[in-house]
Amino acid sequence: MVTSRRSPSSTGAAGTVAVNAVLLVAGVYFLLPLVWVIIAATKSPADLFGTFGLWFSDSPQAWENLVALFTQDGGAFTRWVVNSIIYSGVGAFVAMAISAACGYAIAKFPFRGRDLLFSVILGGVLVPATVIALPLYFLLNTVGLTGTYWAVLLPSMVSPFGVYLARIHANASVPDEVIEAARLDGAGDLRIFGSMAARMMVPALVTIFLFQFVTIWNNYLLPLVMLNDTSTFPVTLGLTLWNGQTQRDPMFYSLVVAGSAVSALLLVALMTALQRFWRADLTAGATKG
Repeated sequence: MVTSRRSPSSTGAAGTVAVNAVLLVAGVYFLLPLVWVIIAATKSPADLFGTFGLWFSDSPQAWENLVALFTQDGGAFTRWVVNSIIYSGVGAFVAMAISAACGYAIAKFPFRGRDLLFSVILGGVLVPATVIALPLYFLLNTVGLTGTYWAVLLPSMVSPFGVYLARIHANASVPDEVIEAARLDGAGDLRIFGSMAARMMVPALVTIFLFQFVTIWNNYLLPLVMLNDTSTFPVTLGLTLWNGQTQRDPMFYSLVVAGSAVSALLLVALMTALQRFWRADLTAGATKG
């Protein structure tokens, strides 16, 4: 009896096709809502419900929708975008810095209770935001910070996942030999971290920044609990406010969709601008020569 065996090359090709097919389906799944909201942002309220969602209407009005978006309620959307940039940018940057310092210290400095401390921090990843929203409100209300920018900024400056990622990357990308050589040359720990380790950890730091930026930008519950003045609202809360007025005026449907498209495109632009840091081999120059 002659048995046929598949060659390794054919098996590998089949696996490649299967993986690419799965990635294609996943890409379509994630891109479809973005395509829909961009197309919908060019439509009037009537065309929004009366035409096919994934194709443009016969009378697009993208410019008119954008003008209405940025002029409605005295330019409220512009204020909301600026607020979201402040919340997300400042919160993500501080969270990145704190995560980098904590992760590096836990990875490179042995001390009693290090593993227990890391386990407690890692446990913070498992705590849902809905569980801590109300305690945070009472805590910040006690010191009179609710209703202010700090009510959203302070909780956003902490990222347990960022500490975890920074520790993993510090272990992998910051060689102990480089640290010891720097100490022999007279460099202090702060200088080693700031001028050497932080540069080696740039891909992880950019990842932490982006993850935290997107998380804060899309956060709805925390601003809802903490803020009561529309001038301090982020985009998510502001668009929800407009969405509640659609029954009174159908024009707000177009405003909400256009605002969602602008918000999504801003995040896409940020991701595109920073993705080059993931491809750069930043540790090569520090360990060679």
